[in-house]
Amino acid sequence: MARTLTLPNNWTPRPHQLEVLQALDGFVDAQGKPIPGTKKKRAFLVWHRRAGKDSFAMNYTAKEAEQHVGQYYHMLPTATQAREVVWNGINKETGIRYIDQAFPVELRKRTLDNEMLIEFKRGSIWKAVGSDNYDRLVGTNPLGMTFSEWSLSDQRAYDYMSPILVENDGWAIFIGTPRGRNFFYDQYERIKNNPRWFCSLKTIVDTGLVSMQKIQEEREEGKPEERIQQEYFCSFDASNVGAIFDKWVEALHQAGKLATVPYDPRFPVETCHDIGHRDAHAIWFIQRIDKEICAIDYHEARGHDLKSVIKVLHQRPYVYSRHIFPHDMNKHEFGAGATISEQARQLGLHHVVAPKLSEEEGIEHTRVLLPRMRIDAVKCRRGIQALRAYHYEEDGREEGEKLVLKSKPKHDWSSHGCKALQYYATTPADWGVLPDWARQRPDTNGYGDWMTKQLNIEKADTTLASPDDYDPLASFRGSVGTQNPWK
Repeated sequence: MARTLTLPNNWTPRPHQLEVLQALDGFVDAQGKPIPGTKKKRAFLVWHRRAGKDSFAMNYTAKEAEQHVGQYYHMLPTATQAREVVWNGINKETGIRYIDQAFPVELRKRTLDNEMLIEFKRGSIWKAVGSDNYDRLVGTNPLGMTFSEWSLSDQRAYDYMSPILVENDGWAIFIGTPRGRNFFYDQYERIKNNPRWFCSLKTIVDTGLVSMQKIQEEREEGKPEERIQQEYFCSFDASNVGAIFDKWVEALHQAGKLATVPYDPRFPVETCHDIGHRDAHAIWFIQRIDKEICAIDYHEARGHDLKSVIKVLHQRPYVYSRHIFPHDMNKHEFGAGATISEQARQLGLHHVVAPKLSEEEGIEHTRVLLPRMRIDAVKCRRGIQALRAYHYEEDGREEGEKLVLKSKPKHDWSSHGCKALQYYATTPADWGVLPDWARQRPDTNGYGDWMTKQLNIEKADTTLASPDDYDPLASFRGSVGTQNPWK
Protein backbone atom coordinates (compact mmCIF):
# COMPACT_ATOMS: atom_id res chain seq x y z
CA MET A 1 0.00 0.00 0.00
CA ALA A 2 1.33 3.41 -0.97
CA ARG A 3 2.21 5.64 1.92
CA THR A 4 1.01 9.20 2.25
CA LEU A 5 3.81 11.78 2.06
CA THR A 6 3.88 15.22 3.60
CA LEU A 7 6.62 17.67 2.73
CA PRO A 8 8.93 18.30 4.44
CA ASN A 9 9.28 14.53 4.90
CA ASN A 10 9.98 13.29 8.46
CA TRP A 11 11.59 16.60 9.32
CA THR A 12 10.53 19.08 11.99
CA PRO A 13 12.12 22.53 11.81
CA ARG A 14 13.80 23.87 14.91
CA PRO A 15 12.84 27.42 16.02
CA HIS A 16 15.72 29.12 14.16
CA GLN A 17 14.86 27.17 11.00
CA LEU A 18 11.15 27.92 11.31
CA GLU A 19 11.92 31.66 11.27
CA VAL A 20 13.48 31.34 7.82
CA LEU A 21 10.69 29.13 6.47
CA GLN A 22 8.13 31.72 7.50
CA ALA A 23 10.18 34.51 5.91
CA LEU A 24 10.61 32.65 2.61
CA ASP A 25 6.99 31.51 2.42
CA GLY A 26 5.56 34.80 3.66
CA PHE A 27 2.92 35.24 6.33
CA VAL A 28 -0.82 34.78 5.94
CA ASP A 29 -3.77 36.48 7.63
CA ALA A 30 -6.52 34.83 9.68
CA GLN A 31 -8.27 33.74 6.46
CA GLY A 32 -5.09 32.09 5.14
CA LYS A 33 -4.44 34.75 2.50
CA PRO A 34 -0.83 35.89 1.89
CA ILE A 35 0.09 39.19 3.47
CA PRO A 36 1.72 41.38 0.78
CA GLY A 37 5.36 42.29 1.34
CA THR A 38 6.09 39.55 3.88
CA LYS A 39 7.66 37.02 1.49
CA LYS A 40 11.45 37.17 1.09
CA LYS A 41 13.36 35.96 -1.96
CA ARG A 42 16.80 36.06 -0.34
CA ALA A 43 17.99 34.54 2.94
CA PHE A 44 21.48 34.97 4.40
CA LEU A 45 22.12 32.57 7.27
CA VAL A 46 25.27 32.87 9.40
CA TRP A 47 24.70 29.78 11.51
CA HIS A 48 27.05 27.84 13.72
CA ARG A 49 28.37 24.39 12.84
CA ARG A 50 25.76 21.63 13.37
CA ALA A 51 22.85 24.05 13.14
CA GLY A 52 21.26 22.05 10.32
CA LYS A 53 22.02 24.46 7.49
CA ASP A 54 22.11 22.05 4.54
CA SER A 55 19.28 19.93 5.92
CA PHE A 56 17.06 22.99 6.22
CA ALA A 57 17.83 24.14 2.66
CA MET A 58 17.21 20.71 1.14
CA ASN A 59 13.87 20.27 2.89
CA TYR A 60 12.74 23.72 1.83
CA THR A 61 13.77 22.92 -1.75
CA ALA A 62 11.81 19.63 -1.69
CA LYS A 63 8.63 21.55 -0.91
CA GLU A 64 9.34 24.20 -3.54
CA ALA A 65 10.17 21.62 -6.22
CA GLU A 66 6.81 19.93 -5.67
CA GLN A 67 4.87 23.20 -5.76
CA HIS A 68 6.74 24.96 -8.58
CA VAL A 69 8.18 22.92 -11.45
CA GLY A 70 11.68 24.07 -12.32
CA GLN A 71 15.42 23.59 -11.81
CA TYR A 72 16.98 23.82 -8.36
CA TYR A 73 20.68 23.77 -7.41
CA HIS A 74 22.50 23.10 -4.15
CA MET A 75 26.00 24.53 -4.54
CA LEU A 76 29.05 23.95 -2.36
CA PRO A 77 32.59 25.33 -2.90
CA THR A 78 33.56 22.32 -5.05
CA ALA A 79 31.75 19.46 -6.75
CA THR A 80 33.74 17.05 -4.55
CA GLN A 81 32.37 18.71 -1.43
CA ALA A 82 28.86 18.66 -2.89
CA ARG A 83 29.13 14.88 -3.22
CA GLU A 84 30.56 14.39 0.26
CA VAL A 85 28.28 16.78 2.14
CA VAL A 86 24.85 16.55 0.51
CA TRP A 87 24.83 13.70 -2.02
CA ASN A 88 26.50 11.03 0.12
CA GLY A 89 25.98 12.75 3.47
CA ILE A 90 24.30 10.70 6.21
CA ASN A 91 22.40 11.98 9.22
CA LYS A 92 24.30 10.51 12.18
CA GLU A 93 21.19 10.47 14.36
CA THR A 94 18.95 8.56 11.93
CA GLY A 95 21.48 6.80 9.69
CA ILE A 96 19.55 7.98 6.61
CA ARG A 97 21.09 9.84 3.69
CA TYR A 98 20.09 13.49 3.58
CA ILE A 99 18.81 13.23 0.02
CA ASP A 100 16.64 10.20 0.89
CA GLN A 101 15.05 12.02 3.81
CA ALA A 102 14.48 15.29 1.98
CA PHE A 103 13.60 13.79 -1.42
CA PRO A 104 11.70 10.51 -0.86
CA VAL A 105 12.20 7.91 -3.60
CA GLU A 106 8.42 7.80 -4.18
CA LEU A 107 8.61 11.34 -5.59
CA ARG A 108 11.48 10.59 -7.99
CA LYS A 109 11.39 9.71 -11.65
CA ARG A 110 15.12 8.98 -11.82
CA THR A 111 18.31 9.42 -9.79
CA LEU A 112 21.64 9.92 -11.58
CA ASP A 113 24.54 9.29 -9.22
CA ASN A 114 27.28 10.35 -11.65
CA GLU A 115 25.61 13.73 -12.17
CA MET A 116 24.32 14.12 -8.58
CA LEU A 117 20.90 14.83 -10.10
CA ILE A 118 17.38 13.92 -9.10
CA GLU A 119 14.44 14.31 -11.48
CA PHE A 120 11.02 14.29 -9.84
CA LYS A 121 7.80 12.84 -11.22
CA ARG A 122 6.33 16.31 -10.88
CA GLY A 123 8.87 17.55 -13.46
CA SER A 124 11.36 19.46 -11.29
CA ILE A 125 15.10 18.77 -11.23
CA TRP A 126 17.47 19.12 -8.26
CA LYS A 127 21.23 18.94 -8.68
CA ALA A 128 24.26 19.22 -6.39
CA VAL A 129 27.07 21.31 -7.93
CA GLY A 130 30.31 23.12 -7.09
CA SER A 131 31.12 26.83 -7.31
CA ASP A 132 34.45 25.90 -8.89
CA ASN A 133 32.56 25.13 -12.12
CA TYR A 134 29.75 27.65 -11.94
CA ASP A 135 30.18 28.58 -15.61
CA ARG A 136 28.97 25.08 -16.55
CA LEU A 137 25.50 26.19 -15.52
CA VAL A 138 25.27 28.40 -18.61
CA GLY A 139 21.89 28.09 -20.26
CA THR A 140 20.17 26.72 -17.16
CA ASN A 141 17.06 28.33 -15.76
CA PRO A 142 16.82 27.81 -11.98
CA LEU A 143 13.93 28.87 -9.78
CA GLY A 144 15.90 28.43 -6.59
CA MET A 145 19.50 28.00 -5.41
CA THR A 146 21.27 27.21 -2.17
CA PHE A 147 24.82 28.53 -1.79
CA SER A 148 26.27 26.36 0.98
CA GLU A 149 29.58 27.02 2.79
CA TRP A 150 29.32 30.38 1.07
CA SER A 151 32.25 31.88 3.01
CA LEU A 152 34.56 29.38 1.24
CA SER A 153 32.99 29.53 -2.21
CA ASP A 154 33.69 31.52 -5.34
CA GLN A 155 31.40 34.53 -5.02
CA ARG A 156 31.24 34.92 -8.78
CA ALA A 157 28.88 31.97 -8.78
CA TYR A 158 26.12 34.24 -7.48
CA ASP A 159 27.15 37.12 -9.75
CA TYR A 160 26.79 34.70 -12.64
CA MET A 161 23.43 33.22 -11.60
CA SER A 162 21.67 36.21 -10.01
CA PRO A 163 20.35 37.72 -13.31
CA ILE A 164 18.62 34.42 -14.07
CA LEU A 165 17.12 34.25 -10.57
CA VAL A 166 15.91 37.83 -10.83
CA GLU A 167 14.33 37.18 -14.22
CA ASN A 168 12.57 34.08 -12.85
CA ASP A 169 11.57 35.78 -9.60
CA GLY A 170 13.50 32.94 -7.98
CA TRP A 171 14.91 32.57 -4.49
CA ALA A 172 18.43 32.13 -3.12
CA ILE A 173 19.62 30.90 0.28
CA PHE A 174 23.18 31.62 1.46
CA ILE A 175 24.46 29.53 4.37
CA GLY A 176 27.82 29.35 6.08
CA THR A 177 30.03 30.13 9.05
CA PRO A 178 32.53 33.02 9.16
CA ARG A 179 36.04 32.73 7.76
CA GLY A 180 37.44 36.10 8.76
CA ARG A 181 36.50 39.41 7.20
CA ASN A 182 36.28 38.15 3.66
CA PHE A 183 33.53 38.72 1.07
CA PHE A 184 31.09 36.71 3.24
CA TYR A 185 31.52 39.33 5.96
CA ASP A 186 31.26 42.19 3.44
CA GLN A 187 28.03 40.80 2.01
CA TYR A 188 26.52 40.27 5.44
CA GLU A 189 27.33 43.85 6.46
CA ARG A 190 25.78 45.18 3.24
CA ILE A 191 22.48 43.35 3.47
CA LYS A 192 21.84 42.68 7.17
CA ASN A 193 19.52 45.69 7.40
CA ASN A 194 18.08 45.35 3.89
CA PRO A 195 14.31 44.74 4.21
CA ARG A 196 14.32 42.63 1.02
CA TRP A 197 16.62 40.08 2.67
CA PHE A 198 16.09 37.80 5.66
CA CYS A 199 19.32 37.75 7.67
CA SER A 200 20.04 35.51 10.63
CA LEU A 201 23.14 35.08 12.80
CA LYS A 202 22.85 32.21 15.26
CA THR A 203 25.54 30.96 17.66
CA ILE A 204 25.34 27.94 19.95
CA VAL A 205 24.18 30.33 22.66
CA ASP A 206 21.15 31.20 20.50
CA THR A 207 20.17 27.67 19.53
CA GLY A 208 21.40 25.61 22.48
CA LEU A 209 22.25 22.73 20.10
CA VAL A 210 25.87 22.35 21.27
CA SER A 211 26.77 22.38 24.95
CA MET A 212 29.59 24.38 26.46
CA GLN A 213 30.91 21.09 27.84
CA LYS A 214 31.30 19.78 24.29
CA ILE A 215 33.13 22.97 23.29
CA GLN A 216 35.52 22.59 26.22
CA GLU A 217 36.17 18.97 25.23
CA GLU A 218 37.13 20.09 21.74
CA ARG A 219 39.50 22.70 23.20
CA GLU A 220 41.16 20.04 25.35
CA GLU A 221 41.50 17.76 22.32
CA GLY A 222 43.45 20.47 20.48
CA LYS A 223 40.92 22.23 18.26
CA PRO A 224 42.23 25.77 17.59
CA GLU A 225 40.44 28.51 19.50
CA GLU A 226 40.15 30.56 16.30
CA ARG A 227 38.17 27.78 14.63
CA ILE A 228 35.96 27.35 17.71
CA GLN A 229 35.14 31.07 17.70
CA GLN A 230 34.32 30.95 13.98
CA GLU A 231 32.34 27.73 13.88
CA TYR A 232 30.39 27.87 17.13
CA PHE A 233 30.26 31.57 18.02
CA CYS A 234 30.12 32.94 14.44
CA SER A 235 32.99 35.35 15.02
CA PHE A 236 34.14 37.34 12.00
CA ASP A 237 37.10 38.67 14.01
CA ALA A 238 38.77 35.32 14.70
CA SER A 239 41.81 34.65 12.53
CA ASN A 240 41.49 32.05 9.80
CA VAL A 241 43.23 28.81 10.71
CA GLY A 242 45.55 27.99 7.84
CA ALA A 243 45.16 31.41 6.19
CA ILE A 244 48.30 32.34 4.29
CA PHE A 245 48.08 36.09 3.66
CA ASP A 246 45.01 37.21 5.65
CA LYS A 247 46.99 38.73 8.54
CA TRP A 248 49.13 40.73 6.11
CA VAL A 249 46.07 42.02 4.24
CA GLU A 250 44.36 42.93 7.51
CA ALA A 251 47.47 44.89 8.50
CA LEU A 252 47.19 46.85 5.23
CA HIS A 253 43.54 47.51 6.01
CA GLN A 254 44.35 48.77 9.51
CA ALA A 255 47.09 51.02 8.07
CA GLY A 256 44.66 52.56 5.54
CA LYS A 257 46.49 51.03 2.58
CA LEU A 258 43.39 49.41 1.11
CA ALA A 259 42.00 52.59 -0.40
CA THR A 260 41.82 54.51 -3.66
CA VAL A 261 45.12 54.12 -5.51
CA PRO A 262 44.97 56.16 -8.74
CA TYR A 263 47.04 55.51 -11.83
CA ASP A 264 50.05 57.84 -12.00
CA PRO A 265 51.07 58.36 -15.67
CA ARG A 266 54.60 59.38 -14.63
CA PHE A 267 55.42 55.77 -13.88
CA PRO A 268 55.18 52.59 -15.93
CA VAL A 269 52.75 49.79 -15.19
CA GLU A 270 53.91 46.23 -14.69
CA THR A 271 51.55 43.27 -14.95
CA CYS A 272 51.87 39.82 -13.42
CA HIS A 273 49.79 36.90 -14.61
CA ASP A 274 48.58 33.50 -13.57
CA ILE A 275 47.69 32.00 -16.92
CA GLY A 276 44.53 29.98 -17.31
CA HIS A 277 42.19 28.70 -19.94
CA ARG A 278 39.90 26.23 -18.21
CA ASP A 279 40.80 27.96 -14.94
CA ALA A 280 40.73 31.73 -14.50
CA HIS A 281 43.45 34.01 -15.87
CA ALA A 282 44.41 36.56 -13.22
CA ILE A 283 46.27 39.85 -13.83
CA TRP A 284 47.57 42.41 -11.33
CA PHE A 285 48.44 45.91 -12.62
CA ILE A 286 51.19 47.43 -10.49
CA GLN A 287 53.23 50.64 -10.33
CA ARG A 288 56.43 51.15 -8.33
CA ILE A 289 56.21 54.67 -6.93
CA ASP A 290 59.10 55.66 -4.69
CA LYS A 291 59.34 52.82 -2.18
CA GLU A 292 55.74 51.70 -2.49
CA ILE A 293 54.29 48.94 -4.63
CA CYS A 294 50.92 50.25 -5.81
CA ALA A 295 48.36 47.75 -7.09
CA ILE A 296 46.09 49.99 -9.18
CA ASP A 297 43.95 47.40 -10.96
CA TYR A 298 43.09 43.71 -11.15
CA HIS A 299 41.44 41.55 -13.79
CA GLU A 300 40.28 37.95 -13.70
CA ALA A 301 38.29 35.94 -16.22
CA ARG A 302 37.80 32.41 -17.44
CA GLY A 303 38.32 31.11 -20.95
CA HIS A 304 40.97 33.65 -21.96
CA ASP A 305 43.40 32.88 -24.76
CA LEU A 306 46.43 35.09 -25.32
CA LYS A 307 44.62 37.32 -27.79
CA SER A 308 41.96 37.99 -25.15
CA VAL A 309 44.67 38.78 -22.60
CA ILE A 310 46.34 41.25 -24.96
CA LYS A 311 42.97 42.88 -25.62
CA VAL A 312 42.48 43.35 -21.87
CA LEU A 313 45.91 44.99 -21.62
CA HIS A 314 45.24 47.35 -24.54
CA GLN A 315 41.84 48.37 -23.20
CA ARG A 316 43.48 49.93 -20.16
CA PRO A 317 44.99 53.44 -20.52
CA TYR A 318 48.27 52.25 -19.05
CA VAL A 319 51.80 52.32 -20.42
CA TYR A 320 53.57 49.05 -19.67
CA SER A 321 57.21 48.41 -18.84
CA ARG A 322 56.98 44.62 -18.53
CA HIS A 323 54.63 41.65 -18.24
CA ILE A 324 55.52 38.82 -15.85
CA PHE A 325 54.34 35.33 -16.70
CA PRO A 326 54.64 32.02 -14.80
CA HIS A 327 57.66 29.76 -15.07
CA ASP A 328 55.59 27.15 -16.97
CA MET A 329 55.20 29.37 -20.05
CA ASN A 330 57.00 26.74 -22.12
CA LYS A 331 54.11 24.28 -21.98
CA HIS A 332 51.64 23.89 -24.84
CA GLU A 333 48.17 25.25 -24.25
CA PHE A 334 45.38 27.31 -25.77
CA GLY A 335 44.94 24.64 -28.47
CA ALA A 336 48.10 25.57 -30.42
CA GLY A 337 51.26 23.74 -31.41
CA ALA A 338 53.55 26.48 -30.09
CA THR A 339 54.33 26.98 -26.43
CA ILE A 340 52.58 29.78 -24.59
CA SER A 341 55.80 31.79 -24.56
CA GLU A 342 56.24 31.34 -28.31
CA GLN A 343 52.64 32.35 -28.93
CA ALA A 344 53.11 35.48 -26.82
CA ARG A 345 56.18 36.50 -28.82
CA GLN A 346 54.37 35.86 -32.10
CA LEU A 347 51.59 38.17 -30.93
CA GLY A 348 54.11 40.89 -30.02
CA LEU A 349 53.67 40.55 -26.25
CA HIS A 350 56.99 41.34 -24.57
CA HIS A 351 57.23 39.29 -21.40
CA VAL A 352 59.59 37.94 -18.79
CA VAL A 353 59.22 34.55 -17.14
CA ALA A 354 59.25 34.37 -13.34
CA PRO A 355 61.93 32.18 -11.77
CA LYS A 356 60.90 28.69 -10.74
CA LEU A 357 60.84 28.60 -6.94
CA SER A 358 59.15 26.35 -4.42
CA GLU A 359 55.63 27.07 -3.17
CA GLU A 360 56.94 28.12 0.23
CA GLU A 361 59.56 30.45 -1.28
CA GLY A 362 56.83 32.15 -3.32
CA ILE A 363 54.67 32.59 -0.24
CA GLU A 364 57.53 34.03 1.84
CA HIS A 365 58.49 36.48 -0.93
CA THR A 366 54.86 37.64 -1.09
CA ARG A 367 54.70 38.10 2.68
CA VAL A 368 57.75 40.34 2.41
CA LEU A 369 56.16 42.26 -0.48
CA LEU A 370 52.71 42.88 1.04
CA PRO A 371 53.77 45.39 3.78
CA ARG A 372 55.21 47.60 1.01
CA MET A 373 51.96 47.64 -0.95
CA ARG A 374 48.99 49.93 -1.37
CA ILE A 375 46.03 48.26 -3.07
CA ASP A 376 43.04 49.89 -4.71
CA ALA A 377 40.08 48.65 -2.68
CA VAL A 378 37.60 48.93 -5.56
CA LYS A 379 39.48 47.94 -8.71
CA CYS A 380 41.39 45.19 -6.88
CA ARG A 381 38.50 43.94 -4.78
CA ARG A 382 38.57 40.45 -6.28
CA GLY A 383 42.34 40.22 -5.77
CA ILE A 384 42.04 41.33 -2.13
CA GLN A 385 39.36 38.70 -1.53
CA ALA A 386 41.63 36.07 -3.04
CA LEU A 387 44.52 37.10 -0.77
CA ARG A 388 42.26 36.82 2.27
CA ALA A 389 40.82 33.45 1.25
CA TYR A 390 44.05 31.67 0.23
CA HIS A 391 44.71 28.93 2.76
CA TYR A 392 46.34 25.61 3.53
CA GLU A 393 44.07 22.63 3.10
CA GLU A 394 43.20 20.31 5.96
CA ASP A 395 44.74 16.92 5.29
CA GLY A 396 41.93 14.87 6.82
CA ARG A 397 44.03 12.97 9.34
CA GLU A 398 42.34 12.13 12.60
CA GLU A 399 44.12 13.48 15.65
CA GLY A 400 41.17 13.96 17.93
CA GLU A 401 39.71 17.30 16.97
CA LYS A 402 43.12 18.83 16.26
CA LEU A 403 43.29 20.51 12.89
CA VAL A 404 46.11 19.19 10.71
CA LEU A 405 47.10 21.18 7.62
CA LYS A 406 48.69 20.05 4.39
CA SER A 407 52.04 21.50 3.36
CA LYS A 408 50.62 23.05 0.16
CA PRO A 409 47.83 25.64 -0.26
CA LYS A 410 44.41 24.47 -1.39
CA HIS A 411 43.84 24.99 -5.10
CA ASP A 412 40.56 26.84 -5.48
CA TRP A 413 39.26 30.13 -6.92
CA SER A 414 41.59 32.16 -4.67
CA SER A 415 44.72 30.48 -6.04
CA HIS A 416 44.86 32.43 -9.31
CA GLY A 417 45.21 35.95 -7.93
CA CYS A 418 47.62 34.81 -5.23
CA LYS A 419 49.85 32.91 -7.63
CA ALA A 420 50.00 35.92 -9.97
CA LEU A 421 51.19 38.16 -7.13
CA GLN A 422 53.73 35.52 -6.08
CA TYR A 423 55.26 35.65 -9.56
CA TYR A 424 55.63 39.41 -9.14
CA ALA A 425 57.18 39.03 -5.69
CA THR A 426 59.76 36.48 -6.86
CA THR A 427 60.82 38.22 -10.10
CA PRO A 428 63.74 40.67 -9.66
CA ALA A 429 62.81 44.28 -10.37
CA ASP A 430 65.41 44.61 -13.13
CA TRP A 431 64.28 41.63 -15.21
CA GLY A 432 62.83 42.28 -18.66
CA VAL A 433 61.96 45.97 -18.34
CA LEU A 434 61.42 47.64 -21.71
CA PRO A 435 63.97 50.45 -22.27
CA ASP A 436 61.58 52.43 -24.45
CA TRP A 437 58.39 52.11 -22.41
CA ALA A 438 57.84 55.89 -22.42
CA ARG A 439 57.55 55.91 -26.22
CA GLN A 440 54.58 53.55 -25.94
CA ARG A 441 52.53 56.31 -24.34
CA PRO A 442 49.38 56.91 -26.42
CA ASP A 443 49.00 60.29 -28.11
CA THR A 444 52.26 61.83 -26.90
CA ASN A 445 51.48 65.18 -28.56
CA GLY A 446 48.28 65.48 -26.57
CA TYR A 447 49.88 64.18 -23.40
CA GLY A 448 48.84 67.10 -21.23
CA ASP A 449 45.13 66.77 -22.03
CA TRP A 450 45.25 62.98 -21.76
CA MET A 451 46.99 63.16 -18.40
CA THR A 452 44.50 65.72 -17.10
CA LYS A 453 41.64 63.41 -18.01
CA GLN A 454 43.28 60.47 -16.26
CA LEU A 455 43.96 62.36 -13.05
CA ASN A 456 40.61 64.14 -13.12
CA ILE A 457 42.15 67.52 -12.35
CA GLU A 458 41.36 70.91 -13.84
CA LYS A 459 44.88 71.74 -14.99
CA ALA A 460 47.86 69.50 -15.64
CA ASP A 461 50.95 69.85 -13.49
CA THR A 462 53.52 71.30 -15.88
CA THR A 463 56.23 69.12 -14.33
CA LEU A 464 54.44 66.10 -15.85
CA ALA A 465 53.95 67.57 -19.28
CA SER A 466 56.68 65.56 -21.00
CA PRO A 467 58.14 62.08 -20.45
CA ASP A 468 61.59 63.65 -20.84
CA ASP A 469 61.17 65.75 -17.69
CA TYR A 470 61.61 62.87 -15.26
CA ASP A 471 63.41 59.57 -14.87
CA PRO A 472 60.88 56.81 -15.57
CA LEU A 473 63.15 54.06 -14.28
CA ALA A 474 64.20 55.67 -11.02
CA SER A 475 62.06 53.32 -8.97
CA PHE A 476 63.80 50.30 -10.51
CA ARG A 477 67.40 51.39 -10.04
CA GLY A 478 67.44 51.01 -6.30
CA SER A 479 67.98 47.27 -6.58
CA VAL A 480 70.80 47.46 -9.17
CA GLY A 481 72.89 50.37 -7.92
CA THR A 482 74.01 53.02 -10.36
CA GLN A 483 74.13 50.73 -13.35
CA ASN A 484 71.34 51.24 -15.85
CA PRO A 485 70.71 47.94 -17.70
CA TRP A 486 68.04 49.45 -19.97
CA LYS A 487 70.25 51.75 -22.01
